[in-house]
Amino acid sequence: MASNQEQALKVAELLLKTKAVRLQPSKPFTWASGWQSPIYCDNRVTLSFPEVRTHIRQAYAQLILDVYGKPDVIAGVATGGIAQGALVAQELGLPFIYVRSAAKGHGMENLIEGAYEAGQKVMVIEDLISTGGSSLKAVEALRQGGLIVKGLVATFTYGFEQAELAFKAANCPFETITDYSTLIDVAVKSNYINDSDLAALQEWRLNPSTWNQ
Repeated sequence: MASNQEQALKVAELLLKTKAVRLQPSKPFTWASGWQSPIYCDNRVTLSFPEVRTHIRQAYAQLILDVYGKPDVIAGVATGGIAQGALVAQELGLPFIYVRSAAKGHGMENLIEGAYEAGQKVMVIEDLISTGGSSLKAVEALRQGGLIVKGLVATFTYGFEQAELAFKAANCPFETITDYSTLIDVAVKSNYINDSDLAALQEWRLNPSTWNQ
């Protein structure tokens, strides 16, 4: 069984290899927020690679059992956490539900989809943590539904202080399989980036909202 640090390094390597994470300091991406960024992360890409998908699913399951113990149900966060959540639920032999980004506008107008009962302990699955806003909105919806949120697990985090503070304020512990610092270390060691790229990536991480303005 791999240690959490070994998993972090391996999954960071897989994210780069599958281009789920792209590093382009010389040709920055523009996020929906308007931020300029040298990194773009779309972990849904990993679902297209069966061996990678299996490795990440097992890494989620191991991390949940190691840190939180087995819950009663797994909940995915729309949209990126739905497929991963279903895979993790299958790995652990647990029921699966998911949280919409907004309540359905017809029928039952559900915000939470699937069968669950108040008082059940739930682990929340997310693909990526940036500011933490959408993740914590899902956590609040689950709590409103009477579920006990044990914590949240994601594939990757940028490690923004804003997210750390938001999760702390919401009293919701979280873990990630890998993170920004680990990914950059792997990128350097594999010669994926050069020294000037590294400097730009480190600068962005310190002031992401004003970088390259």
